[in-house]
Amino acid sequence: MLKYILRRIIQFIPMVFFLTVIVFLFAYLAPGDALSGEAIDPNTPREVIEERRAALGLNDPIHIQYWNWLRRAVTGDLGMSTHFTGRSVSELISQRLGNTFYLGAFALFVTLIVSVPIGIYSARKKYSVLDYAATSFAFVGLATPNFFAGLLAIYVFSFGLGWFPTQGSIGSPGLTGFEAFISRIQHLVLPGVTLGLSSTAIFMRYMRSEMLDIKGSDFIRTARAKGIGANSVLYKHTLRNAMIPIVTLLGMEIGMLLSGAFIVETVFNYPGIGTLFLSGMSNRDYPVIMAVNLLIGLSVLIGNLLADIFYAVIDPRIRLD
Repeated sequence: MLKYILRRIIQFIPMVFFLTVIVFLFAYLAPGDALSGEAIDPNTPREVIEERRAALGLNDPIHIQYWNWLRRAVTGDLGMSTHFTGRSVSELISQRLGNTFYLGAFALFVTLIVSVPIGIYSARKKYSVLDYAATSFAFVGLATPNFFAGLLAIYVFSFGLGWFPTQGSIGSPGLTGFEAFISRIQHLVLPGVTLGLSSTAIFMRYMRSEMLDIKGSDFIRTARAKGIGANSVLYKHTLRNAMIPIVTLLGMEIGMLLSGAFIVETVFNYPGIGTLFLSGMSNRDYPVIMAVNLLIGLSVLIGNLLADIFYAVIDPRIRLD
C-alpha cells in the first residue's frame, strides 16, 4: 500500500509542473498583459508605461517570466492584483477560499446523503414508484442549469416563503459562536443545494447502475447460495464493490464543484473564489485569473490523487507492487 501511494505521489509532481505551464501559457497568450488591468491615465507618457512594464518584468523572455512567476508562487506569493489596488492576490484568495470550501463541502455532503441512499433503494426496488421518481428527478437535475435552479430557489424560498437569505455568507460580520454557525448554515442551504443538484443526479444514477450490475454478478449469486444473509450480501459485498467507481467519480467531482461554484456564487452574490475570478476576468486582472486557475487545477489533481488512494483501500486488486 505504501509503495502504491508513493508511486502516485511521484506521478503527481510532474502533473503539477505541467499544470503551471498550462496556466502560465493561457495568461501569456491571452490579449493584453498584467498591465492591462491597471487603471492608467490615457495621458500617461509612453516612457512611464514602459518603465512600469519593465518593473513588472513584462519585457523579459517568456521562460524568464514563467520562472519568476513559478518561483514566487511556490513561496505563496501570487503577485499583486491590478484591479484591487494595493491588495495581494494571496490575501484576496485567503479571504474568500474558506467560503468556497464551505460551499463545496456542503454541496458534496448534500450530494452524498441524498444520492447514495436513494441509489441503493432504487436498485433494491427496481421499477418501483420511488425508482421512477428518482429517475425523473435525476433527469430534471441533469437538465437544469445551475443559474436557473438558483434563481428559482431564490424566488420560491427567499422571496416567496422567506425561509433563507438571498445573498452573502453570514448575516453580520459581528456574529460569533453558535449564532455565527447557524447564520452560515442558513446562507449555505440554497447555494449549496443548487450547486449539488446536478452532482446528486449523477451520483444517484451511477449508484443505481453499479448496484444493479453488481447484484447480477456471479460472486453475489455464490454468496446467496452459501446462505449469507441479505443485509450482509447488500452492504458487505454489493455496496462495497459498487462504491469503487463512485470513489473515482468523487475525486473528479471536487474540480466540478469548484467550477460550478463560479455561477452559483454569482447568482447568490456569495463572496467566494468564483466571484473573485469573474471580477478578475471582467477587469483583466491576470494575476487573479492565473491564481484561481492554478487553485482549481491543483484541487482537481489532489482530488484524483485522493480518489486513487481510496480506490486502493476499497479494492486491493489495483495496488501496484
